[in-house]
Amino acid sequence: MSWKISASVEEILKKGRDAAVLSREEALALMRLDLESRETYALMESANHLSRAQFGRKGEKHMHIGLNVEPCPMDCAFCSLTRQAGLFTDKVEFPLEQILAWARQGQAEGADALNLMSTGTFSFSRLLEIGRRLRQEVRTPLVANARDINHVEGEQLLDAGFVGFYHAVRLGEGTDTPFNPERRIQTIRVLHDVGLQWMNCVEPVGPEHSPEEIVDLMLLARREKATYSGIMRRINFPGSPKESMGMISERRMAQMVAVSRLVMGDTVRAHCTHEPHSLSLVAGANLFFPEVGSSPRDGQADTGKGRGRSVLDCAAMLREMEWNPDLASNCF
Repeated sequence: MSWKISASVEEILKKGRDAAVLSREEALALMRLDLESRETYALMESANHLSRAQFGRKGEKHMHIGLNVEPCPMDCAFCSLTRQAGLFTDKVEFPLEQILAWARQGQAEGADALNLMSTGTFSFSRLLEIGRRLRQEVRTPLVANARDINHVEGEQLLDAGFVGFYHAVRLGEGTDTPFNPERRIQTIRVLHDVGLQWMNCVEPVGPEHSPEEIVDLMLLARREKATYSGIMRRINFPGSPKESMGMISERRMAQMVAVSRLVMGDTVRAHCTHEPHSLSLVAGANLFFPEVGSSPRDGQADTGKGRGRSVLDCAAMLREMEWNPDLASNCF
């Protein structure tokens, strides 16, 4: 048995370790590697090397705060917060005092950012109001996660104290969702125009998604200059329309995290994986999302009492894999 990896893969990985630009065909070759192969472990090592050299061993913790629960009429097929899912029947907004308490706790526990997520019909003016109030209460950078926006709304977010905006062209966009992928890209360009950082993840990955469509979103993240990118797998909530398709494993996700990391090269300030797990932290990821409030992956109204991991849990996992969560964020 040969202990060497193939010469063609070795050449791609050498480019990746040096942060050279990978072609679509090279990224696809890495995506198609057998999970059991030595090449896959060499891929993960190369991505790990690149991240630890570039990010200075900083482990990032960006706290997700879901602002509201509702039977959302957008009916995205992968989301538990939809009308068709039937898990939530009442429209509920978490009280401002609860949001402030979560934010204060996140700051006290060392969160590097507070990502405020809302459903597609949530009041934009209310999001601005919450941002302005949080800006008075905490120093932690604020990131919005909301519907598509225009330039005026982007300026309003900046004025309210937000520094970033999480936005993704999702896998299955326009099929599993009612949204036009081109409109999503327009929003990304609005963010750059007004000076908001664009935060991204390739998501929500399931077994049904082809290497080609996954790689194309990795390349989009690089081309459109994401502050960070990475891989988020689809989580099948009880009764999910996607349940029969299964889910990818954390091991397969770690392989994709590594491919995405090499695709992004030296253009990013961090690299994410979700949900938090250890293996991707040796495959190029250094950013976790602790979660409270609503989550599109949970049947609990407050995911902090369900699937969500706390800031302290995420910090402990980062330390176990020798990332330092106590250093200053590279993202802001």
